[in-house]
Amino acid sequence: MPTKKNSAKEVPRGWGRFFFFVLALALAAAGARFWSTRSVDSVTSGTSTPVKSTLHLETFVLNLAGPDQRSYLRVGIDLGLGRELGKGENAPPVAEVRDTILSVLAQSRVDDLQDEKGKTKLKADVLRALQERIPRLAVEEVYFTEFLIQR
Repeated sequence: MPTKKNSAKEVPRGWGRFFFFVLALALAAAGARFWSTRSVDSVTSGTSTPVKSTLHLETFVLNLAGPDQRSYLRVGIDLGLGRELGKGENAPPVAEVRDTILSVLAQSRVDDLQDEKGKTKLKADVLRALQERIPRLAVEEVYFTEFLIQR
């Protein structure tokens, strides 16, 4: 009569597949976490200061430069600030901020704003103008909350 040796050490057949599935799932989750934190780090590493508060601005509506003067732009903008706006401090210089943004937007052409590259350049131009003209506001990011071009 044959006897089974090491019968206590045998693993049921389904457990091997289950273990492999759990291991693959854990590796996939670890990889996804790595890539998501890596992309967030690469985006935030470009800014000198993390955004600590936001300043909401009323929607801008203006005519755009170009051969067809019937074009206009409607854009909503929020600003990411590198500092907190305290309750006891003076209100942010909204008129100066809006004037600076309008001067940059007024130089835009319809054809330049049709693709993502043009919108990215516009954001960079607005950011640079605000940082140069109003450095005390500590603007670190420009967020488009609305963007509509009417021809």
